[in-house]
Amino acid sequence: MKNLSYALLFFLFTLISSAQKSTYLISTIKDSLKENANAVVRLDQMDIVIVSQRSMNIKTQRVVSVFNEKGLREIDAYQHYDKTTSIKTIEAIVYDAFGNEIKKIKRKDFRDESAVSGSTLFSDNRVVYLDYTPVSYPFTVLYNSETETSNTAFIPQWYFLGGYYISVEKCVLNVNFPADLGFKKKEFQFSGFNIKKTVDTDTKLSYEAADILAQKSEDLSPSSRDLFPRLMMGLEKFHLEGVDGTAATWEAFGKWYGDKILTGTTELPEETKTKIRALVGDEKDPVKKAKVIYDYVQKKSRYVNIAIGIGGWKPMLASDVDRLGYGDCKALSNYTKALLQVVDVPSYNTILYGDRYKSNIQSDFVSMQGNHMILAVPNGDNYTFLECTSQDDPFGYQGTFTDDRDVLVVKPEGGVIVRTKIYEDKGNTQTDKGIYNIDENGNLSGHISIVSEGSQYSSKSSAETLQPTEKEAHYKEYWSNINNLKLGKITFANDKQNIRFTEDVELSAVNYGVISANKMIFPLDVFNQSKSNVKRIRNRKNPFQIQRGYLDTDEIEINLPVGFSIEFLPSNFELKGKFGEYKTEIIKKENNKLIYKRTMFLNKGKYSNKEYDEYRLFMEQVSRNDNAKIILIKN
Repeated sequence: MKNLSYALLFFLFTLISSAQKSTYLISTIKDSLKENANAVVRLDQMDIVIVSQRSMNIKTQRVVSVFNEKGLREIDAYQHYDKTTSIKTIEAIVYDAFGNEIKKIKRKDFRDESAVSGSTLFSDNRVVYLDYTPVSYPFTVLYNSETETSNTAFIPQWYFLGGYYISVEKCVLNVNFPADLGFKKKEFQFSGFNIKKTVDTDTKLSYEAADILAQKSEDLSPSSRDLFPRLMMGLEKFHLEGVDGTAATWEAFGKWYGDKILTGTTELPEETKTKIRALVGDEKDPVKKAKVIYDYVQKKSRYVNIAIGIGGWKPMLASDVDRLGYGDCKALSNYTKALLQVVDVPSYNTILYGDRYKSNIQSDFVSMQGNHMILAVPNGDNYTFLECTSQDDPFGYQGTFTDDRDVLVVKPEGGVIVRTKIYEDKGNTQTDKGIYNIDENGNLSGHISIVSEGSQYSSKSSAETLQPTEKEAHYKEYWSNINNLKLGKITFANDKQNIRFTEDVELSAVNYGVISANKMIFPLDVFNQSKSNVKRIRNRKNPFQIQRGYLDTDEIEINLPVGFSIEFLPSNFELKGKFGEYKTEIIKKENNKLIYKRTMFLNKGKYSNKEYDEYRLFMEQVSRNDNAKIILIKN
């Protein structure tokens, strides 16, 4: 009987061990999930227990099979912690392709570092993360963690699909919460995905998803957050930074945030107040006062990256920023606000999503949102928005990081959703005026003045800070159509008052014109050939988006070589459609001189996947015509 018991135990152990191995076998993954995937999420489960207004427990289990180096970032094994959030457990196990355990990783084997470099004030904000270098691919990581926090204002957004080139075998979300805290949720992009809501009661919410296939990235696609399924969650009664909060409306949320979180953060030393009053002098105009203050902040402070959600939403004290000369977006905005108060200029902390891709605060879902803070200064019926983290931006310039999106302005009477500055397509201009000469050997020499405004200002003005070698690389890439390019004198004029950036560049190139027998051939458009190489995508799945439109206007004088006459001249060309307008005109002058004019206007907008080929053909015609060549014949 004893031998039989041992045999039975051995059989059961072997069966369990075999079952565990088979769970992580790479061979058990469906072929459809492997297609286009750098990694497959075998299981992604989060169990959120909101114990009370001041207590939340989050357990995470994530099992990821990684196929190659690009798939390493999908392991996602990290946790932030600070004085309000503690890590109860964190561990990982690594398996080979056959489900054999390779390595067990305990908390002491995780890397533990400051989440904020360069700031001693935030030494409590730390991140623990798995730093694993695989011996071979594929392999699987099982990751477990548990955290506890008193901040219930931030319930993590749940992404059923984390991005491109990753597929999901199984995904589970379980949320438990007291019925009296006003739990709420908002679903995005669920249609077309295998997602089931399994529980939805006054105290529980559960979802399951299965077999979500990896998607390829497609040029000009909207952000994955606007394409893939996700869930936002929040509480009307929450806790943040040691303070209970209530937010049924944006007005109430803003009032709470201003009264409970921001109060007491704008005190400044008397010495600084005296200096600021002297700096502003007798100026009465609030906007002109704000310009003086903004310039002062830009010269005095530097930006340290402390994301919202790390370091909380309570800014470091204005007096600390004044003393140390640095801060994050919250701190620098709040510091600027404190300085403006000294000279009686009102301003309001403004919360938003800062990114080149425009993302809105969800106006119909009152909750903790955003990743960035700027400052709103009232200007008549509108606001002038100040990006306080930049040492270079002109006063009131929004650039492409905070423009054209819904934001939350925190006023004393409460929060209000407003739209930041919209740079209209036809105001995003680049105006080129120049001249070039072609000699009898096909060598080019010329000069171009490029004036950029609107959103184009932000992409061009950074050239001012480039080192000489970087500057040369920048222009050689910009004019990649010119072989043998040699740069001459380069000067910049940054008119921050009118937000206009001018580049004056002298250049030359040997053998720009190709000579064969008694003929010379070269493209007429030297300075502004379209770089929009729109890829052909068969069976495109996603819509596409042109984030910002623009208007380019060129007028170039061309001096042809003596002893040559024109054999072939490209025709004038015009193209109009839903995506924009394009036009070229070539005017013959005396003494072998031409005037080349070009305008290119592109509309911003969101378009369906079925319109992509039409857009590609539009841009192809532009590119082809930009490369149109003149043929000269020797007399």
